[in-house]
Amino acid sequence: MRFARLRVEKRQHYVRKVAEMCTQLFITNDRPNVIGLVLAGSAEFKKELNASQLFDPRLAAIVQKIVDVSYGGENGFNQAIELSQDALSDIKFIREKKLLVNYFGEIAKDTGKFCFGVKDTLAALEMGAVEDLIVWEDLPINKLLVRNKETSEEKTLYLTEAQEKNNEALKDENGNDLEVKDKVSLLEWLSNNFKSFGASLSFVTNKSQEGSQFCRGFGGIGGLLRYQVDFLSMEVNELDLDDDDSDAGSDSDGERDAQADDIDGDFM
Repeated sequence: MRFARLRVEKRQHYVRKVAEMCTQLFITNDRPNVIGLVLAGSAEFKKELNASQLFDPRLAAIVQKIVDVSYGGENGFNQAIELSQDALSDIKFIREKKLLVNYFGEIAKDTGKFCFGVKDTLAALEMGAVEDLIVWEDLPINKLLVRNKETSEEKTLYLTEAQEKNNEALKDENGNDLEVKDKVSLLEWLSNNFKSFGASLSFVTNKSQEGSQFCRGFGGIGGLLRYQVDFLSMEVNELDLDDDDSDAGSDSDGERDAQADDIDGDFM
């Protein structure tokens, strides 16, 4: 009887302690500072807390769901989120998971309505093809405008801090140093300019399984497209244009006219 009474007292003391801590954490200026609460645990304590008079009624009124979890620590926390999806549909973690599942679904079906990597994503943005732009919130890439001191030619490079420290990354094909005229975080640039491309912008973390896969395997940047884009064909066309430009200096006018006639003949 004595040990049973001590056990009850300990539980009541613990309920009081948790209730007081909830009030300290979730009440600011006499009002809840969160939209809702989820109570989760593997035993009956969560229900005792919710039913206790010690639990602040302002918090009890915003309890969205009470769920049973099988684990403790971070695994239990993530399981609680999974089990509360219907109540937390607007929470960032759920939105992120749903967005990336949809993104990976497009890749799995090979619809062609997706892009990933800096080069393809920015090319799709320029085309106005990106509907949903997805970016890792800690994307470690900078956008640099560089100038060739010899030719005065300017171009844009996208480099990480590690790549910038590598001397080869800021040299031209002849080994001359390139002058950095402007530098901005690509994340910041996208945040300021995504609307001009007619896209919506979603930030994701690497804390979920899908988010980690997106950041590690897809470069932390990609998007869902409005229509199919064949990036491989675009690269081939760019190579063909480069070859034509390099050959133009050595071809005579007669040779160029002959090539034009051959092309016309192919289409007739």
